[in-house]
Formats: sequence, structure tokens, C-alpha cells
Amino acid sequence: MKPALQPTLLLALSLPLLLAACGDNDVEATKPLLPAPSVTAAAYETLRSYPQREAPASVLGKNETRLAAEVSSRIVAIPVDAGDRVQKNQIVARLDVRDAELALARADAALAQAKARTAQVLAQAQRARSLREKNFISAEALTQRETELVVAEADTRAAMAARATAARGVEKTTLRAPFDAIVRVRNGQVGEITAPGSPLLTLADISDLQLVAQVQARDAASLAQAKSAEFVAGGVSHALKTLQVSDAISREARTVEARFSFVSTPPPPGREGRLMWLDTQAHIPSDLIVRRDGRYGVFLLDANKARFVAIEGAQEGRPAPLDLPPGSMVVQQGRNALQDGMLVSVQPARK
Repeated sequence: MKPALQPTLLLALSLPLLLAACGDNDVEATKPLLPAPSVTAAAYETLRSYPQREAPASVLGKNETRLAAEVSSRIVAIPVDAGDRVQKNQIVARLDVRDAELALARADAALAQAKARTAQVLAQAQRARSLREKNFISAEALTQRETELVVAEADTRAAMAARATAARGVEKTTLRAPFDAIVRVRNGQVGEITAPGSPLLTLADISDLQLVAQVQARDAASLAQAKSAEFVAGGVSHALKTLQVSDAISREARTVEARFSFVSTPPPPGREGRLMWLDTQAHIPSDLIVRRDGRYGVFLLDANKARFVAIEGAQEGRPAPLDLPPGSMVVQQGRNALQDGMLVSVQPARK
């Protein structure tokens, strides 16, 4: 039998083990805890903004007409120039009228001849009726006279129509403004021979000026809901009233057309500038947006924890639309070091 170990020897062997165990516990107990990240936060109501939107726009008349010649003739006068204001029915161009006047004279002569022939045939028909009542002529002879009268009356109506056409030809040599307008373009020149349909002048209607803008499709909804809009051109702002924001999207430019009337005196037609309005959707500033797990969003305070809220469609460097409950606290300073659910130490905002 092996001799039993003496108690003193057992104590000597077990003491290092006990000391080692106690040492591990002391190291673990003295290991420092990581402090919660310090952050600052502010209510969303104090941070949100309503971005200004804009789109190219121009002032146009409800009607913009290219006034063209209806007959072939030589231009003898254009008494207006580009930029001139003209009134409705004012003469803006004259063509050589001599050929038209000759055609009218021929039509007058033909009409006079047709009327004379009708008068003669009418007298003959009346006499034939009288003779027929006394049985001095046959029924066939009366029918012939009445037929001649019908033909003569038809010839007279045709001559009257031809005369009216010739008179219109004379009128077409004088071009008048169809409405109060500004001359946008002068195409014709004195001495030129016009052809039917050749534009001589472009007139912009000033009786009902409107602002027409091409708005990006993504901004159409905010424009339709905007409380106000203005047209800015040459450093001058003009208040607007919305008439229509079209639902139709241009396939090429991906824009929609919007039309506005002017609250006060409008600028001249053709003036170009920018349509401006404030977005009705609250946005979070771009510098508060961070990226986590491939998504963009912001950190909110939930008691003493940071909660990541992803923003659908958010992009780096751009404000993003965001709806939050009243009183929501958005983390400002310290957000870049946070992860969802992390404990934080909230500090007063730096001034």
C-alpha cells in the first residue's frame, strides 16, 4: 500500500490552484465596462424642412397663331414688326388686291346678266300662265316656260355665290389680327409672292396669358397640393393661381404640363423663367441620414436606446420625405457610431 499524503503536502499542492482561480476572478471583475456612446438629439419638428421645388416655365398666350396668306399674291405692306402690340381687327398685312378686284368685277357682271335673264324668263312664264288660262297655248308650252324660269333662277343663285367668293377673295388680301396680341415673329417681307398657307406673322394672344411649365413627374403630386406657387424671371416674382396639372406624362421627357394664371399683371408673352413652389411633404435633412445594412435612414431615441428607422427611397446626399409622430427625437451628433438597439447617453445639444 502507498503511504497516504501528509496534510501539509496536500495544502502545499492545492494552494497554487486556489490562488490561480482567485486571480482569474479578480481580472474578470476588474475588466472595465464600455461606456454608452454620447449623442445629442432634437425634436423632428425643429429639424424638418419643406424643400423648394422648381421647373422651367414660359409665359404663353392661350392662342398663338401663325397668321398665313390664304391666296397667292404679292405682299404690298406689313405695317407691324416683331414686339409690336396689335388690337383685335387691326390690319397687320396687305396683299396686292388688283387681281381679286378684277375677279369681283367679273362676278358682278355675271350676276347682273343672270338677274336680267331671270327677269326676262319670269315675265315669259307669267304671260304663259295667263295664256294657258284662256287655252291660247298648250300645257307643254307652259311647262317649258316654267322650266326655263327654274333654270334661270338657279343660274342667278350660282352667280350670287360666285360673286360672294370673289368678294371674299378681296377680303383675303387684307390680314387682320384675330385678337389683342403681340407680334412674336415677322416672317413675310414686302415684295414677296405669297402662297396659300405661307405664314406672314406669328401673333401671341395677350387677352388671356398663362404660365406653362414642364414639371418632373415625381414632383407633380406636390405641385398639385402646393398652397402657393410663383413665377420668377429676371429677378421679379409673380404670384400664380393653379389652373391645371395634367395627368398625362410625356414619354420622352417624363414630365407633365402644368398651367397657371397670373394673380396680377402678367409679364409679356414669351418670357421664360422658373416655376417655384414649396413641397408639402416634410423632409429630413440629408446630413442626418445614415446607412445601415444597405438601407438609408435615421436614428431615433427610444428611452435610452437608439432605434434605426429606414426611409424608403432615400438617397445619399439628398433630403428625404419622412413622416414621424409628434415629439419624435432624432439623433444628431454621434449617429455615425450607432447600431440599432444600442444603449446611448443623451447629452445636451451643443450651441
